[in-house]
Amino acid sequence: MDRLVGVVVGIGSEAVGDSTLDAIVGTLAARAGEHDRDATFPHEAFDLLHSAGVLNLTVPSALGGAGAGLAESCHVVEAVAMGDASVALVLSQHLMYHAYLASPAACWPAEVHERVQRSSIEGVALINALRVEPELGSPARGGLPATTAERLPNGDWRLRGRKIYSTGIPRLRWLAVWARTDDAEPLVGTFLVPRDTPGIEVVETWDHLGMRATRSDDVVFDGAVIPADHAVDIRLPSDHAGSYSAAQLAWNGLILSALYQGVARAARDWLSLYLHQRIPTNLGAPLATLPRFQEALGRIEARLLTNDRLIDGAAREVDAGGDAARRAADMSSIVKHTVTTNAIDSVSEAVALIGNPGLSRHNPLERHLRDVLCSRIHSPQDDTILVGAGRAALARATSAQMGEPNAR
Repeated sequence: MDRLVGVVVGIGSEAVGDSTLDAIVGTLAARAGEHDRDATFPHEAFDLLHSAGVLNLTVPSALGGAGAGLAESCHVVEAVAMGDASVALVLSQHLMYHAYLASPAACWPAEVHERVQRSSIEGVALINALRVEPELGSPARGGLPATTAERLPNGDWRLRGRKIYSTGIPRLRWLAVWARTDDAEPLVGTFLVPRDTPGIEVVETWDHLGMRATRSDDVVFDGAVIPADHAVDIRLPSDHAGSYSAAQLAWNGLILSALYQGVARAARDWLSLYLHQRIPTNLGAPLATLPRFQEALGRIEARLLTNDRLIDGAAREVDAGGDAARRAADMSSIVKHTVTTNAIDSVSEAVALIGNPGLSRHNPLERHLRDVLCSRIHSPQDDTILVGAGRAALARATSAQMGEPNAR
């Protein structure tokens, strides 16, 4: 077990009681180091999350879920990430997908739609999108998938292809596979594949710097056949351009921000406990008494407070709807960039502050550093965010200066 695992949650939730959430975080933290070291999937964590109702947080209340909004989902994901970031990443993908299914944007066949939602009530039935491919990379950068769906004479579909970074695959029940049809003018979209479908092979390729317990392995589809109505959202490629709603973009940006804020908070809590307990013989007092360490911790606090306000404020505006929600969705990518940058800087400063103990595998701070660095690879990535923000600022400036005389 990691030494100095002290966890201070302090994050409230309406659907999950504070004491329950505290207990969950402590339980996850106790085994996070083990799962990270061995790159093993934390099955017991998801049994626990299901029993506490966390997996049903964004399932509609009419079906037995909590029907929670973005702000509460961010609070819960942040807390879970303080215990185990890998668990929180799998959870965040599951919660986001169910939030999408509960929204008007999900035009799936009704029976399939409800079956997926109800399955999450009945047991651990995780869902995630499988989109990234070896040749294509991230679909967010454009391009057609190499994974193909062949239309069979009876209307069913046969899938062939390979997906990488399939986060949570050891426990996924539903695979939302991004593929194209084999037509001369292909359609593109989501094919829902039950995990127990024959013709699916998991290739254990995941050997990552961070988020090791997510088991984001490769998945090969070699003739997996699904029913006709499991082609849940296929359209012309041009119809998918910009097809994500503002709400979906906001959920993605803010819930990922909350996850890495949780990692940074866990690092801050460990550092605080370490500074109180470390008493060098030449000092005769805890490191916490020294102004140098107090100042450094103050800088970390300033970053985390900024993050808290950005995440919570934007998430509540999204939940409120209307013009405020649209404005919050527009800025959610910049929030993600700012929060994850602050999180990386906070954990990096904690490591630099204490030297070798911060990089020792005996201490969780080393794991927090590796996990928080993974924030850079989630779409939208920093270059895309900043180019978009810069272009928008230049466009506003140009619009505001129309008719003004040229600057000398």
